[in-house]
Amino acid sequence: MSLLVASPVAGTVMPMSEVPDPVFAEAMVGPGLAVEPAGGRQDAVAPVDGTVITLHPHAFVIATEDGKGVLVHLGIDTVKQKGDGFTLHVVKGEPVRAGQPLIGWDPEAVRAAGYSPVVPVVALDAQPGMLSGFRAAGEVTTGEALFVWT
Repeated sequence: MSLLVASPVAGTVMPMSEVPDPVFAEAMVGPGLAVEPAGGRQDAVAPVDGTVITLHPHAFVIATEDGKGVLVHLGIDTVKQKGDGFTLHVVKGEPVRAGQPLIGWDPEAVRAAGYSPVVPVVALDAQPGMLSGFRAAGEVTTGEALFVWT
C-alpha cells in the first residue's frame, strides 16, 4: 500500500544529503527529505495518519496502520534545548490524522540558540527504492506531499 508523506512544516525542501548532521545526511535512520522551515512560531503537523509511538519536544514518530514509521525531527541537536521553546499538543499513544498539529515551535528561536532548524522527515527502516515521487527543491506548504512510500 502506498503512503503519501506530507510536509510537517512550511519552508524550502532540500535533499537529506544536505542536512548538517551525518546521521540524517547519510540516511543512517532511513531515506527521506528535509525542509528548511519558514520563520516564526508555527505548529509541526502529522505527515501521515497513524499513532504517535515516540514523542519528544523536538521530535516524533508516527506509525501507520500497516507498520510504517515516519520520523520528524525539529531541528538538529535540538535535544540540547531540553524542550525549551517546544509545546506538545498530543501524547504518546494518541491516534492522529495527517495535518493535525503535534508540536508548536519557533525555528527562529532554534536558530538563535545556535542550532539548525532544518526538519528531516524520514521513512524509518525503508530501503531507498521504496520511496518515489520526491518533491523537487523549492517552497512547500504545510501538508503538501514530500514523497510516496511503497
